[in-house]
Amino acid sequence: MHNFKELKIWQKGRKFVKDIYILTRKFPKEELFVLTSQMRRAAISVPSNIAEGAGRGTDKDFSRFIDIATGSSFELESLIYVGYDLEYYSEEELDIYLEKIQEIQKMLFHFKNHINP
Repeated sequence: MHNFKELKIWQKGRKFVKDIYILTRKFPKEELFVLTSQMRRAAISVPSNIAEGAGRGTDKDFSRFIDIATGSSFELESLIYVGYDLEYYSEEELDIYLEKIQEIQKMLFHFKNHINP
């Protein structure tokens, strides 16, 4: 069992949830139950699955939850593009958020390789 609170990947994912909430606050109200909700749920899924996996008994189980977190991160990356395509934020903001999510994806990949040598 791992202490998820000590994992840098969980800490970074948790901070990114806040970033996504701040970003989606400025979306139009009609997006509240569509894009806003989907982006927030995908963002929350990343650190939540890391934490859940850390509480499992084996590294194999943990690895499976890292896979789920990775999938959510790619879903979120796609949704970040959608928000930009709908002109809800600037290209500069797009680049900032893409850089952050791609860093998390790299960390997830390396972390999975660490627990599955």
